[in-house]
Amino acid sequence: MATDFSFPDAAAKAANANLPKEFEPEKMSLSMGPSHPSTHGVLRVQFELDGETVTKADPIVGYLHRGDEKIAENMTYNQFVPYTDRLDYLAPLANNAIYAHAVEQLAGLKVPDRVNAIRVITSEMARVSAHLMGLGAYGIDVGAWTVFMYTFEEREKLYKLFEKLTGARFTTSYSRIGGVSRDLPPGWLEEVDAFCKQFLPILEEVLGMLSRNKIFLDRTVDIGVISKADAISYGLSGPNLRGSGVPNDLRKDRPYWGYDQYQFDVPIGSKGDCYDRYLCRGEEMKQSIRIIQQCIAKFPGGDWYAKDARKIFAPPKDKILTSMEELINNFMIVTEGPQMPAGEVYFEGEAPKGLLGFYIVSKGGGVPWRMKIRSPSFCNLSILPKMCVGNLVSDVVSILGSLDFVMGECDR
Repeated sequence: MATDFSFPDAAAKAANANLPKEFEPEKMSLSMGPSHPSTHGVLRVQFELDGETVTKADPIVGYLHRGDEKIAENMTYNQFVPYTDRLDYLAPLANNAIYAHAVEQLAGLKVPDRVNAIRVITSEMARVSAHLMGLGAYGIDVGAWTVFMYTFEEREKLYKLFEKLTGARFTTSYSRIGGVSRDLPPGWLEEVDAFCKQFLPILEEVLGMLSRNKIFLDRTVDIGVISKADAISYGLSGPNLRGSGVPNDLRKDRPYWGYDQYQFDVPIGSKGDCYDRYLCRGEEMKQSIRIIQQCIAKFPGGDWYAKDARKIFAPPKDKILTSMEELINNFMIVTEGPQMPAGEVYFEGEAPKGLLGFYIVSKGGGVPWRMKIRSPSFCNLSILPKMCVGNLVSDVVSILGSLDFVMGECDR
């Protein structure tokens, strides 16, 4: 027996197509945000809707009014380190290290291998922490609350390790120009190694909750597709670029901190949809753990700061308290900033959300003359109008979550 199916929306559209122009339904304007759970911060998106289909999307940013670049031009190089915490505040350890490396290039300063190894470990831990937060929040976006409970617990373990290393859980301010603020505490590497071993089975369990989940697949597969050409032309980076099949990763393409010494793969997607971007982040966490374990296995000895950088790196506290010369040196660095030569430099590193770059112009002295920050979230959001058009309003939530942006660095 044949069954007649009816599609109210399609029938209504067909009926409307025959209406005189003055009777055509009006398009509706809808404002999402700037305070909305699915916008992951103070993002406002102004939509134009035809029924539930998005015909136009206009992202509006700037509600944080941060002005980080101008702040940087009014303080010493060291004083700006805490502000890099607040760019992508889910990965401050990575931001600190990339900024410090940019200034070190300006100074022509080479840090010891131990510092590079510490930066690799902490940056990969930051990547895992940021992806855990992104993955858990994305689960909530599409209706999978349990995933968040798992990822938040693992992230909490990482935060305890961060606190033991830096003295802070959230805003770490750990890297310094010429080194790090303190050496690793005794037994810390063993604790990191223990975390890595117990984390991988849990990560598999978490990914298993989503990867074959019918609801999750329906909400992510073939939704928010970004072609390879669009991903490149819009300047996307990180998992959002690699999810579209572009194998761009600065850790492989232009290795720094000794990344070329470690074996790891760069996961890439095939379709460029929300599901591919989710898969990339899941696999990237596994690769980060792989890097950390290799780094721990051959962790170098030596100094945790560049000893030959007397006018750049403040001496350790025990030397300040026992030497008048070191006390004066510390006073000069604190009050006038680390002394840099005139010149300009641009360095970008592979932060969890993509390419984070610092362009610094110096006229000499302890304060940058100009600074420009290339933040991944701002560039990644630029493709939002193109992605949303033609999708339903409910798909916009999936699309926004799949981009995994942070408005702290977008509104820098």
